[in-house]
Amino acid sequence: VSKQMLEQVLRELQPLCTAEQQFIEKFFQLSQEAADLQVLEVTGHRASAPPLLIAYLFVFLRLEEPATQLLSEIFSCLEPELRGFLDVCNKVHSFGCLQVLVTLNDSVFEMWGSSSALPSSFLNTVLGNMLLLAKSSFNKYIGTLCKEIEETKMPSKMKGGILPSVSRFEEFVNFSEEAFRTARRRGELDKAHLRLASSVFSSINSLASANLKVNTDMVMMENFHHIHCFLCQKKIHCLEGKKREAKQRYSEHMEKYVIKYLGQPLEKLNHFFEGVKARVAQGVKEEEVSFQLAYSKQELRKVIEKYPGKEVKRALETLYRKIHKYLSPEANLLPVVWHAMEQEFIRQYQEFEDLIQRCYAGSGIAMDFTMEDLLSYFNSITLSN
Repeated sequence: VSKQMLEQVLRELQPLCTAEQQFIEKFFQLSQEAADLQVLEVTGHRASAPPLLIAYLFVFLRLEEPATQLLSEIFSCLEPELRGFLDVCNKVHSFGCLQVLVTLNDSVFEMWGSSSALPSSFLNTVLGNMLLLAKSSFNKYIGTLCKEIEETKMPSKMKGGILPSVSRFEEFVNFSEEAFRTARRRGELDKAHLRLASSVFSSINSLASANLKVNTDMVMMENFHHIHCFLCQKKIHCLEGKKREAKQRYSEHMEKYVIKYLGQPLEKLNHFFEGVKARVAQGVKEEEVSFQLAYSKQELRKVIEKYPGKEVKRALETLYRKIHKYLSPEANLLPVVWHAMEQEFIRQYQEFEDLIQRCYAGSGIAMDFTMEDLLSYFNSITLSN
């Protein structure tokens, strides 16, 4: 409503001010051509006119914008009233200053392109001042919003999901993109988008030092993924760099999240083979690892016996339910994370098989489940959910 009112005020101001300026210039002969003619006439009859009068007329008629000076006196209350009106418009809506900026920007550009508008008109000057004021108000608002986003406290009982700072950023982007959809210039908005994106990234990064009761990597993964999907949908040119950064960040945290949680279904096997790799790295020959007491063939068989195929499948089902419980539905990351977990599990399985072949060759030791079994476990869990 305030936007429509401002548009109406500006529409009615233009013909009024233009008509008044045209009348003044015509009545007082204040156009540049008339001023030049008057100066020539006065200086051409110098002998019959007093020198002081000639000097006075010369200065008055050669004033750069005499019409503007007269209009400033006639409409002396216009600029203060407009300032007050803009102040009200800014406060009516949470993003009011954005609407004011768009409306004034468009109005000024329409006036500059209008055939009926006078060059260097009085209204041009006034609206130019109002536009500077609107830009200043908008920049102050963006600064305040950035601070609010950066200082957003994490909910004490947070269980994951999209953070309030991310939702606030997306709310602003949605509103501003709609407001600027037909705007002729968007330089101020692009700067604002970049400032806000940096603030929301900073807000998510602060999770790393927050004392959360949920997995930090999970929350960061969800929020960076959410921002990436949002920016892919919006296709805002100035935020392409931020979109790539969001993708990189969510991929990093997903990898950390997957690796951390995947150690659990085969925890003792992981621990055993980490020890095997450490011995090889220390210089123990691969064929001699099995002679180390803690990594003997007998110890390997004991560990493998703890992971029959049925137990592995049950452990994966438990893991799926746990992930399903903690990942927020709005992030829609469950299929992505589960697929990443499958790939990581396959990688671990292949690594274990390779280490058995290299360090326990000819022992006949093998895990209780095959690669085909493993793929069927993941497939049945996916289909049943």
